[in-house]
Amino acid sequence: MVYAIVRAGGHQEKVSVGDLITVDRLQAAPGSSIELPALLLVDGEKVTSAAADLAKVTVTAEVVENLRGEKIVIQKYKNKTGYKKRQGFRAALTKVKVTSIA
Repeated sequence: MVYAIVRAGGHQEKVSVGDLITVDRLQAAPGSSIELPALLLVDGEKVTSAAADLAKVTVTAEVVENLRGEKIVIQKYKNKTGYKKRQGFRAALTKVKVTSIA
């Protein structure tokens, strides 16, 4: 089984061909193709991690859709002072499908 560890949006993801991953928002339109930088490549028993060899490896992915993450509610409260603060956050995300590892 061939899989790769790629850097995607400040995180590292383990991907193989056909996987759907969700990463931080990318500036790419749905349907377009992007390349993700590989950090490690595993092909059965062979592991490639040298920078010179990884320069030849390309992980190609297709942007499926742009979406927003689940709402996170941030609340701050201090006792006996009357201080309350409530804030919400939704991350901007992109869903990507890995099409090839070459």
